[in-house]
Amino acid sequence: MSAADGLGADGLGADGLGDAASPGTGEVTATVIVNAPAARVFAAFMNWEGQSKWIPFTKVRVVDGDGGEGSTVEAITAIGPASLRDEIRVVKVNAPYEVRVVHFGTVLRGPGSVRCTAMSGDRTQVVLHEWFHLPAGAAGKVAWPVLWPGSKLSFTAALKKFAKLVEQGRLS
Repeated sequence: MSAADGLGADGLGADGLGDAASPGTGEVTATVIVNAPAARVFAAFMNWEGQSKWIPFTKVRVVDGDGGEGSTVEAITAIGPASLRDEIRVVKVNAPYEVRVVHFGTVLRGPGSVRCTAMSGDRTQVVLHEWFHLPAGAAGKVAWPVLWPGSKLSFTAALKKFAKLVEQGRLS
């Protein structure tokens, strides 16, 4: 690997994210309409620790930075003794419209984005889009069609809870 191919001596590239910054084959999109202005919705989403209120079984915290561009966020999902650590780098913030991230952990890898689009009547459409690298090589690709519906349902349910909390003024 060389500077010519955009990768440093460590194989990770200048941003330290390596292949995690490239879209994987596991793609999930979820959408919700929130009855609140886009600026308020976006601010609520960027409240990283607040995500613990609407992502089931998950504790979210900023581990480096202020939560904006360049920050590292950690989300640990635990069910009983099993846990999964998601390491996330915030790579672009275009408030109050979009945030782009890269999941760069050992299991969860790939880029994602959340877009907030203002609508009439102080409503906001929120679109969450993730492109995960699938673990386990060919087996992961074969399993994805079975796992995808559950992933989509989980993301959609979490966004619905997010919308409810924002609308009730319980998340800002």
